[in-house]
Amino acid sequence: MVKHFQYFADLADWEVELLNTLEKSPEQLKSGDSLWREGERADEMAVLSKGWAYSSYVLEDGSRMILDIFMPGDVVGLREYALHEHQSTVDAITDCTFCRFPHCHLDNVFEQSGRLTSTFFAISGIQQSMLVERMVNLGRRNAQNRLAHFLCETRSRLSKTNSGALNEFRLPLSQQMLADLMGLTPVHVSRVFSSLREQSLVYRDRHQITIPDIDRLQMFSDFREGYLRMQSKSKEV
Repeated sequence: MVKHFQYFADLADWEVELLNTLEKSPEQLKSGDSLWREGERADEMAVLSKGWAYSSYVLEDGSRMILDIFMPGDVVGLREYALHEHQSTVDAITDCTFCRFPHCHLDNVFEQSGRLTSTFFAISGIQQSMLVERMVNLGRRNAQNRLAHFLCETRSRLSKTNSGALNEFRLPLSQQMLADLMGLTPVHVSRVFSSLREQSLVYRDRHQITIPDIDRLQMFSDFREGYLRMQSKSKEV
């Protein structure tokens, strides 16, 4: 989490130590295990220290909608800070390490550091912006643009904590997960990947994604990464 936060703000050593207090008591979850379920009491958050996870909502007809994809360093449950119940279920995509912490620990961080407080709120805003982009994807972009936009977004998020151009990265989501995220069927997802490959935009080998020309893919999907970035780094101590 510290590396993730340092992308957004220049942290003092004591603020790094304060953040580290939220990543105590690591908990191991296997792929498919739930961190918490929709409707359970929301009195804690968690830091995803290792692995990938997702949040989802099950509709009345039993179909699933995936809302968020979480990567290492992400704070899970931040949007539910002021709520009594979890609004979605969080499951592990891969084997994961989570560090749970009660809301009162975050209150302690807020009391001690204005810079960390503003960074937490900024990250919460970015998470909300990703949901807005997901709504635009579902409502206004065609299937090819949806998938291409998501791949650009994923690459951009990974680049915050990884060095290099990241024209290749691992995407450990099943075809069904991608379908539930995009509002498509698994067969349609497969067809879209085939179409993007034919256009030399994206190559997929199992869970490995290769983007030969990121600028071209961003233009194709109308991806603009401003919604993933803070306006400026906080300098307040």
